[in-house]
Amino acid sequence: MTLYNGECHFLIVRDVRMKSILPIAITLLFWSSSFAGIRQGIEVYGAGHFVLLRFLSASAVFIIFACFKFIHLPKKEDIWKLAVLGVLGITVYHVCLTFGEEVVPAGASALIVAAVPAMTAILSYILFKEKLNVIGWSGILVGFIGVAVISIGTGKGVSFTGHAILILIAAVGTTLFFIYEKPFFARYSATELTAYFTWFGTIPMLVFLPGFFHSVSHAPVSVTISAIYLGVLPSAIAYITWSVALSHAPTSLVTSTLYIEPFLAIIIAWIWIGEVPSVVVWIGGVLTLVGVTLVNVYGRIKPAKSERIEPKAS
Repeated sequence: MTLYNGECHFLIVRDVRMKSILPIAITLLFWSSSFAGIRQGIEVYGAGHFVLLRFLSASAVFIIFACFKFIHLPKKEDIWKLAVLGVLGITVYHVCLTFGEEVVPAGASALIVAAVPAMTAILSYILFKEKLNVIGWSGILVGFIGVAVISIGTGKGVSFTGHAILILIAAVGTTLFFIYEKPFFARYSATELTAYFTWFGTIPMLVFLPGFFHSVSHAPVSVTISAIYLGVLPSAIAYITWSVALSHAPTSLVTSTLYIEPFLAIIIAWIWIGEVPSVVVWIGGVLTLVGVTLVNVYGRIKPAKSERIEPKAS
């Protein structure tokens, strides 16, 4: 039987996306559930102590995994690269984002972080030739507009302050992290990579250790449990599932789903604490879903149909 390359492309992409759907859904659910906990934790612990507690908890999860031999030592030649990625994706992103959220309005933070899919798509094209067609780029634009509409609809404003540079640094750091971690999937499992990144990323956070134990002993138990939750699920487990998704699909497609995160966070807040979204928020949410759909369903450049593949005779 003769198959057109375009048909093979469709079958391969469909299989890849099916393998990515569940990991992406788990990741977005956990990440979206973390916003309320972060706000509360910053108010009680302060940004430095809170982010340290969160990632000490995440690091402990991977120590337990290592005890059961789910994690092996990395190759010597990869150690410095993994360390750099850990600092970019964990230290830079979470420290800058946590400190930035102390002073930057939530709407402005959402808009800056929403630039991550666009930056990822551009750099993925430059570095790895991951191409999007016109519909794909349109989807990225529509998704960004959706996040902007959500920011306006929440009534929290989109004004920018001088501290917004921290959020921008966080966005750039996580963009580079998402792109450059992908080649390592050929040598390490998602769990191993996430463990390496978490451990390397937590080490620089030890600068916040002075006064840390005093903060823990005086903080409400509920807030401490919330920080541990953020370390175990949105940090450790969700980063594993995110890595699984990245290992099965192009980086630009996977990161485009981040547009859904602000809308999903609002839906979770509605269910948990009764904050009813406004009509404007619903419109923004629909736009983000449309944007993600455009990128992931219609956004990839397909091989020409005239290129045919002859299967090997069995």
